[in-house]
Amino acid sequence: MTLPEVILWQELRRGRSKGLQFRRQHPIGPYILDFFCPAARLALEIDGSSHDNEQQYQHDERRDEWLAARGINVLRIAAAEVLRDENLAHVMDYIEQTAAPSTTLRVVPLPRCAGEEP
Repeated sequence: MTLPEVILWQELRRGRSKGLQFRRQHPIGPYILDFFCPAARLALEIDGSSHDNEQQYQHDERRDEWLAARGINVLRIAAAEVLRDENLAHVMDYIEQTAAPSTTLRVVPLPRCAGEEP
């Protein structure tokens, strides 16, 4: 994991996300999500400078569309924002607001991971 991912993961593990439980490096279909909250169907992606080029932008766009078609909301957070926010209060607020229940989300069952019980 990158430094911003480690910092955010520590905050998420400390329970500072209002009871939301996240998994890190979670596989879904052909993708591996930085962080995923199954209850909120929310993926967190920490984007560094490598996401600034056109090819990566197009890949991210296709990936977000694929996830959205399966009812997963993707929240992209700039790595610089995680590093800049000393206590991560703004980042955590942003995550919590995005994870709030929405009536516009279409729920599609997630594919099971190997070894997961039904």
